Amino acid sequence: MPSPNSRHSIFQAPFVKALLWLMLITLPVITTASLATSLTSPKKHLQKNDAAISTAKVSARPFPIRTSMQGLAPKGMYVVVDTAQNRLEVREGETIIHTAVASTGSGASLQDPRDPNKGWVFETPRGVYTILNKIKNPVWVKPDWAFIEEGESVPTKPKDRLETGVLGDYALGFGNGYFIHGTLYTRLLGTNVTHGCIRLGDTDLEYLYRHVPTGSTLIIY
Repeated sequence: MPSPNSRHSIFQAPFVKALLWLMLITLPVITTASLATSLTSPKKHLQKNDAAISTAKVSARPFPIRTSMQGLAPKGMYVVVDTAQNRLEVREGETIIHTAVASTGSGASLQDPRDPNKGWVFETPRGVYTILNKIKNPVWVKPDWAFIEEGESVPTKPKDRLETGVLGDYALGFGNGYFIHGTLYTRLLGTNVTHGCIRLGDTDLEYLYRHVPTGSTLIIY
């Protein structure tokens, strides 16, 4: 689990938002000038504006949205995470081949008592990422906030930061210290309770580890 202030580029819009934008631009547009004229002199310009609107209706041909959506979808297998619904999907093209209940960032904040200008916000980063590595039997290197949150002193020796058995059997890293990993608190799956990482149950985590290749796209929104 990372320092939650580390963020992926915010300029990489999520796949779903891109699709909504694509659908929006297909709507027919009536010019502002034409609309303003019809409001100021409705009788005088009625025939002209009717013709403009009629032309807009005729020229608004059905847009091949499905074809365009297929073009935007990542190639091969990819993973989509909805942080609002705490839902993870493994997809291939438009086909959903696996779904899972997840847990994502709580949005809570923590102040560093050692530095009034330092703190953390525990959110799952949104954007387009890549599954960079897959780890079996991962070991958690506890960051400063993990000790502060528990009311403990931050250790000076690296070995005192290592903790085993808390991340599940597998972990899939997607950069900046963020992982998809397991959890000891399976009863909390489906809620926003993490410090930024994405938690899954054992069965779903093993599925991702065995079936989602390194290099696959991960879309979080």
